[in-house]
Amino acid sequence: MNELTGRERISAILKREPVDRIGLFEHFWGDTLKKWQCEGHIGLNEDLTEHFNLDMIPSPGLKLQAQVDFVNEILEENEETILERDGNGAVLRRHKLHDTTPEHVDFLVQNRQGWEEHIKPHLQPTPDRINFAGYRRQKRQAAEKQCFYFQSSANVFELMHPVCGHEHMLMGMALDSDWIKDMVATYSELLVNLMEMLFAAEGKPDGIWFYEDMGFKGRPFISLDMYREIIQPGHRKTIAYAHSLGLPVIMHSCGFVEPLIPGMIESGIDCLQVIEIKAGMDLLKLKREYGDQLVLCGGMDARNLVANDLDAIRTELETKIPAVKEGFGYILHSDHSIPETCNYETYRYFVDKGLELGRY
Repeated sequence: MNELTGRERISAILKREPVDRIGLFEHFWGDTLKKWQCEGHIGLNEDLTEHFNLDMIPSPGLKLQAQVDFVNEILEENEETILERDGNGAVLRRHKLHDTTPEHVDFLVQNRQGWEEHIKPHLQPTPDRINFAGYRRQKRQAAEKQCFYFQSSANVFELMHPVCGHEHMLMGMALDSDWIKDMVATYSELLVNLMEMLFAAEGKPDGIWFYEDMGFKGRPFISLDMYREIIQPGHRKTIAYAHSLGLPVIMHSCGFVEPLIPGMIESGIDCLQVIEIKAGMDLLKLKREYGDQLVLCGGMDARNLVANDLDAIRTELETKIPAVKEGFGYILHSDHSIPETCNYETYRYFVDKGLELGRY
């Protein structure tokens, strides 16, 4: 088969149709790019997508915090961290010296009353929630590079916990499920309305990418029954909208989410990403059990990249790629993202060896 463009390749893979090679995409921490630039591997104005010949380009995200133009209020600051209150009323501690997940300190919203008073009235589909210019710019860049362009957004699970925290959200699911169902309905309606506005003004992307971190180490946050009762209606709504436009849906979910996969398939996802090995996910098992229903993206242990262990990387690639490339339903990606402790030469080897093994 002749060499395909990234757009052609990913579009075919998401339909599990024949391609020239497996797909390629990646997420990088900002510190990683800075390190590789300082070392001279990446030009200061160079694009990682072009440098590594990645197949996909994301859009800017939607602005989905309650008070859309809220400027974070600094509550406390020292040399290493900053404590801020954001536009959801959440108090988060962020590290100033490197990229990391913020520490959840406190939440204004802890129950239905707080949601109805402080958050829900603000969640209107207004144009200031959409980066029209950024979407247009990234869409044009994707067209120039012939990459697959996807609209990127958090979905309902990933929008609720920044408002009230995981603890209050999960307790709400158990003790006041109507509150959480209202949050799911509100956010899913907002997402669809904003996408309608964006695509009417700037044209459709090639696909949709939803972020939904529904697991942690060894377990999902919720049972499959709770997923079906509470979260699935929001997923069905947003995914059905994408499919109504002919757009495939990739769903990212960190952590151990294997028990939720039947429900996610029922909701209509076309591809599961990121398949986190250290959380207990098993790429080869998922390929055996769901490979005829799902495209898989990820599932390559980032710990080997962090350790710069080329032997372990080669062994993993040689073990997994021949199996997962069968049926044309795999996109190469680490099982998380690439931190600055990964050497440039290590990631270069990962890509080159992976694509060598991934040719048809």
